[in-house]
Amino acid sequence: MAPVKFEQALARLETIVSELEKGDLSLDDSLRIFEEGIKLSKACLKMLDDAERKVEILIQDKDGRKRLRALSLEEDEDEPAHFT
Repeated sequence: MAPVKFEQALARLETIVSELEKGDLSLDDSLRIFEEGIKLSKACLKMLDDAERKVEILIQDKDGRKRLRALSLEEDEDEPAHFT
């Protein structure tokens, strides 16, 4: 499968879901696009995981050390996130 952008993969996944929900496809065609959807889904998950790792690497504390913390729009920027 050629490299695809996240947005393109997600749009194709939405199209595949719509086509499968209609129920108008033959079994062979349904299986073919279902398989394509699985591949796209895995590619999207990998892209999201890679993006998350990049964000984690970019988060640093005041001393310049890298420190993982959850990103939340509701918490104060100076306060580290609390994991439970």
